Amino acid sequence: MTFQQLSVDDLKVLMATDTPLTVFDTRDPAAYAAGHIAQAQALNNNTLQELLAATPTSNTVVVCCYHGISSRAVAGWLAEQGYEHVYSLIGGYSAWSGNS
Repeated sequence: MTFQQLSVDDLKVLMATDTPLTVFDTRDPAAYAAGHIAQAQALNNNTLQELLAATPTSNTVVVCCYHGISSRAVAGWLAEQGYEHVYSLIGGYSAWSGNS
């Protein structure tokens, strides 16, 4: 399994559909608290097991970080865990917040 990259515009389109979608935000808690994508869940060492247990592997999963770099590693790891449709958000939250 591998992951793909997704643009901010493509994520907005995806969010407007009925596709089962999970958005994970891997930034630090202070950055997440200061602002995040509306339905994003903070994914960190404290929330990892609970969030993965609650997220079906058939869901479309989008990983968001600061600038779209570290989210690639997380997206790759999620694909290795059996998630079928995994994306890394191109440009991360900085692209999202500058585009929304």
